[in-house]
Amino acid sequence: MSGTFEPVDLTNCDREPIHQLGAIQPFGFLLAVSSDWIAVRASANLVEFLGIAQADALGRPVASLITPEALHTIRNKLTTLRGTDVERIFGVVLTPGQDRFDLAVHMNEDLVIIEGERCQEARRDSSSLSMRSMMSRLDHTETMEAFFREGARQARALTGFDRVMVYRFDEDGSGEVVAEAARAGIGSFLGLHYPASDIPVQARALYLRNLFRIIADVDAVPVPILPQLDEHGQPLDLSMSVLRSVSPIHIEYLKNMGVGASLSISIVVDGKLWGLFACHHYGPRLPSAQSRSTAELFGQMFASRLESRERRLALDYETKARRIADRLLTAVADNASLLDDPAWLVEALAEAIPADGIGVWINGRLALAGIGPDEKGFAALVHHLNRTAAGRIYAVDRLGDTYPDLEVDDAVAGMLAIPISRSPRDYVVLFRQELVRTVRWGGDPHKPVEYGPNGPRLTPRKSFEAWSELVRGRSLPFSEAERRVAETIRVTLIEVVLRLTDEASMARQTANERQELLIAELNHRVRNILSLITGIIRQSQATSVSLGDYVRQIEGRVQSLARAHDQITRDHWAPASLRQLLLAETAAYLGKNAQRIQMRGEDVLLEPQAFSTAALVFHELMTNSAKYGSLSGTGRGIVELGWSRDDEGNLRISWRETGGPPVTEPTRHGFGSTIIRRSIPYDLGGKAELRYNKDGLEADFFIPGRYVVGPTSDRSDSTPYGAAAPKAIAGGQPLSGLSVLLVENNLIIAMDGEDILRRLGAEVATAPSVAEAMEILAGRSFDLALLDVNLGDETSFGIADRLAADGVPFVFATGYGEGITQANSHSDAPVLQKPYTMEGVTDILARIPLPNRQ
Repeated sequence: MSGTFEPVDLTNCDREPIHQLGAIQPFGFLLAVSSDWIAVRASANLVEFLGIAQADALGRPVASLITPEALHTIRNKLTTLRGTDVERIFGVVLTPGQDRFDLAVHMNEDLVIIEGERCQEARRDSSSLSMRSMMSRLDHTETMEAFFREGARQARALTGFDRVMVYRFDEDGSGEVVAEAARAGIGSFLGLHYPASDIPVQARALYLRNLFRIIADVDAVPVPILPQLDEHGQPLDLSMSVLRSVSPIHIEYLKNMGVGASLSISIVVDGKLWGLFACHHYGPRLPSAQSRSTAELFGQMFASRLESRERRLALDYETKARRIADRLLTAVADNASLLDDPAWLVEALAEAIPADGIGVWINGRLALAGIGPDEKGFAALVHHLNRTAAGRIYAVDRLGDTYPDLEVDDAVAGMLAIPISRSPRDYVVLFRQELVRTVRWGGDPHKPVEYGPNGPRLTPRKSFEAWSELVRGRSLPFSEAERRVAETIRVTLIEVVLRLTDEASMARQTANERQELLIAELNHRVRNILSLITGIIRQSQATSVSLGDYVRQIEGRVQSLARAHDQITRDHWAPASLRQLLLAETAAYLGKNAQRIQMRGEDVLLEPQAFSTAALVFHELMTNSAKYGSLSGTGRGIVELGWSRDDEGNLRISWRETGGPPVTEPTRHGFGSTIIRRSIPYDLGGKAELRYNKDGLEADFFIPGRYVVGPTSDRSDSTPYGAAAPKAIAGGQPLSGLSVLLVENNLIIAMDGEDILRRLGAEVATAPSVAEAMEILAGRSFDLALLDVNLGDETSFGIADRLAADGVPFVFATGYGEGITQANSHSDAPVLQKPYTMEGVTDILARIPLPNRQ
């Protein structure tokens, strides 16, 4: 073939422009078209396919070269292209009365590249229909080895090549055949390694861009693309070309192997070139375009399955290792002197990151255990790390090659350095011993150099027989998963060590900044709620009550609002039952004596605004009656509470107290009386009338019909929200001697919950997230757990699953209403409504079988 490129030698092999060879393989043609659909370049064999000479085609509109229908189809396909993708079109008639063609179309800067080959099949393949079963067979393999082996078998069935290998790249660019499917009698390459120079850097980069490569016949004569250079003197970039010709070096390499045709499918995992399906045939072979397209799809799906498997394996390892590391770090946090005991560290870390020795350097003090350098060598190593590691995890598996001037025992070959401070630089360094092993290469990996007219030239090796090499000075590499675990250990150990150094103040400053952000976010989210509560607090001030009464008044009013809010949000801010509201307030104040309030009336629903207002009004009525009226003391006083709707749908409610102490009208009306008299008229435009009769208070209320829905049936099986009568719990500390896990993502609310639980006798551990809760559960057991349902952007249902499996009772806490828990498998779990109160927690404990209660 013609060409103007420099000779390929030892100095430029990795720079050989294999994507700009200026030619294609002869089984198809190439046509480069400008943005205005004028042919600007074409392969020299165009006449064999379209019946027009290459020179005659240049400068002509594409519409004069192919049928309008074909041009329309190509243009439609171009609209679906994204970036450097290649679109394929099967069975297209390009010229009247001629063969059908399979096309590959892609964009190259401002050019449209059209490649065509004669269609080999009269109908579309049906092989893609079996893709589901192919993936199913892969999914049912139990080990990675079986997965690779099945992948090779499937790829061979799709392509029909004599040999199909799953080829995995190492970090240094060399590779290993990890699976193989081959016809009988041609030997096996399974387990052989190949040097990085067999697939140079630029070839690996091209495999990452273009996932499929076919070489149909190594003896085929390349067909030049003319003109070879454009007006800027540049050859055509064939990176995404299906027909791209082959580097002479690679052709020579394949011939030396005895290969007549090859096909490769890139295996890309997590955006990196993991390996290839390398397919060899010992004669020319060109599968149809449809078969190749199916094989390419299979390769992509195989890579997706492989990525999922590797991530799952890494996650399983990291979960186990992190649990081990967490126990280690908990111990170090409680006793920082353990960092001076390297033998303990080796044993503690062994299951997380296996190592044969360890060195610890903190504030110029060092400790060593197991294999590794002596004290002088370790001090020198730390000096090197301070210059090169730059405060990050640093791992090598050839310590002698990395630090040739370091005096280290030859038995030590691998190192993982974990920096655990910033200044001065402190380290925990893990060492691994030399792993002497024999590597089987596919021929001598050291390519010989020949001298010729162009000087020293790279010659592809001719021998591919198994060639063994004894590898020395190298350890088992530290895996990516092990490095991630080491990073976790690094971050947490830094926090421990910071307490022992001057950097502790910096850590506290960071924590303070985070806390300020939390407080600012909290302030933003609850501004309206705080405004309402502030109003209640101000209006509840009274010099005639004690501080304890003042606190109970505020708490009762807030709880009443919370109960009302729960009821109207249970059904997504829908109208709620008046009867349920009254039952909830009754149960909250009277418990087992709820029968002292006699209700009559057909249940109705109140709109949310009216429901909240009514909740405050009847809370104050209940409170006043329980303190001063017919419900006070242990007397026989009762309240008759009735309601009905008039002809216009308005709701009239009557409150009649009898049998209590004599009543006189107060000389001063407090906040509670103001709520009773003014809330319904002010908020709802209704009416309220109070009469202080000697026999008892009488009140009549009028709520306009626009706030009333109903009547509704009385659901006897419904329990008023938060109104179940509590069972008596003996003693003032029902949780005495018990350990309780509190999971709550809000610091202020968590502190309130901790205080209540401790007052009830519990030992409390608190976690703000699922991850931290799981970490705590991994290291200790509990007798009870109180779980906030919503933890920011996650829920506590996963923690509940863990607790249920361990047989630990738990309670859900929520401010969203009881229905929030119904969508999970623990819908029968007790639910505590927020905010936390001593009464609410005590009530819920009465429903739970605790270890210290028979």
